[in-house]
Amino acid sequence: MADVQNQKAFQKQEGIFQNSKKHLAKKTSKGVRYYKEIGLGYKTPKEAIDGTYIDKKCPFTGNVSIRGKIIKGIVISTKMTRTLIIRRDYLHYVPKYNRYEKRHRNVPVHLSPAFGVVKEGDIVVAGQCRPLSKTVRFNVLKVIPNEIYGNVRKQFVLF
Repeated sequence: MADVQNQKAFQKQEGIFQNSKKHLAKKTSKGVRYYKEIGLGYKTPKEAIDGTYIDKKCPFTGNVSIRGKIIKGIVISTKMTRTLIIRRDYLHYVPKYNRYEKRHRNVPVHLSPAFGVVKEGDIVVAGQCRPLSKTVRFNVLKVIPNEIYGNVRKQFVLF
């Protein structure tokens, strides 16, 4: 997936001058590659350090900083390129009946190629960043594989 270039323009990382004799960026086994620690206790994936993918919206290898909210949700759609839809379930209190009702929100999240293949039903931890597109404001920080039986959209899971 990361080896084949399917974009028309030449893909390169922002912070690296490729014709330099001195290597200012961190050197990996496959050459010079820019990567960073995002902090908040989340480790940089091995694929981000050793991989060859180019993603300017990746929090580990691109120009995106994580700040603000950290959210958790279940993946319900992987149909878009490098974007997931996660479902966040919550309970809303109705004072008149002194009870709670189930509600949910769908949140679009950018998925870095560092995480490989993510399936529907997996649990994802995402961090808030600057707006990446019209609707995307979050970036995947961690993927927890999960087995959900049945329809993922109908599950109600509180985190």
